[in-house]
Amino acid sequence: MVQLPKLNQLGFFEIRLESIGGLGANLAGKMLAEAGVEGAGLGGVSFSSYGSEKKGSPVKAHIRFCDLNTPIRDTSPVERPHMVAIFQEALSKTVNVISGIYEDSTVLVNSKKTPEQLKEKLKLVGGTIAVIDATGIALEENNKVNMAMLGAMFRLCPFLDPETMKTVIRKSLEKKYPGAVAPALATFERGYQEVEIQTFKLPEGIQMPDFVRSDTPVLGYETQPIGGLVINPGNSMLKDLSISRSGMLPHFKSESCIHCAQCDNVCPDNCFVWEELPDKKGRPQMFLMGIDYQYCKGCLKCIHACPTDALSGEREEDGYGEQYRVPHLFDLVNQ
Repeated sequence: MVQLPKLNQLGFFEIRLESIGGLGANLAGKMLAEAGVEGAGLGGVSFSSYGSEKKGSPVKAHIRFCDLNTPIRDTSPVERPHMVAIFQEALSKTVNVISGIYEDSTVLVNSKKTPEQLKEKLKLVGGTIAVIDATGIALEENNKVNMAMLGAMFRLCPFLDPETMKTVIRKSLEKKYPGAVAPALATFERGYQEVEIQTFKLPEGIQMPDFVRSDTPVLGYETQPIGGLVINPGNSMLKDLSISRSGMLPHFKSESCIHCAQCDNVCPDNCFVWEELPDKKGRPQMFLMGIDYQYCKGCLKCIHACPTDALSGEREEDGYGEQYRVPHLFDLVNQ
């Protein structure tokens, strides 16, 4: 009989996936639970929680495993995970992705950073950090981030058999998408083999932060703003869309730009910054100055519209958006 490595007071080993829409965390959670139930003979359940079903919006997937003698009567969100898998590193800007972890929990991150760098960024005091460049693997294998993350999660969950997962992948894809089977298997295998794992001991005299049930206040009749005021409006001037990007950004080469505005015509988020300047004959003309990456969600529609090589889609490097951002005029006015 398969033995789970850790259990909470209810007898569950719990996993939480922190992601954004479009990276496949919901499907990954279902496949993970299926592998535990069918392959390892465990009891298991998987479900997701999210707001609007759109690419780039925050998504959480919740998985519970237990032995067959433990009834699963708990379908509440996983608040105290034994493992957290973070599909989009930038989520940590706005979401407490490590909320509720234990001293010995494992945190898996889709990132190019080292475990030491992520420990500092996520403000972890102890535990195990696992890192996999799932986005890079997915781009190289022409596949999805979730397959690489699944491979890494199977490496971190020795009670799960990776061969079972490979069978599930084949069964799911070979009839409708036979050409996708090989890339998916290669992506899964690379995630399994390439994950980097490092454990940090909790320093002597340091305690894990107290568990807080939720980092989002519940607005009830006693706590909501007077008059039902919307205190956090959906104002694009205050929005940072970097958490919705899936690893790619439009890179701008000003020397190749002919200022035709084709990119601006297809941009859904008003990312391009223009300035009226005199042309070679002294006539006023609008010139593209750059991209305000604060509003760019990485859809890359502009690249397909560009008639030159002024815009290219390339892997987003950490800090690139902040370094090369050209702010809109209204941002400068409000600073």
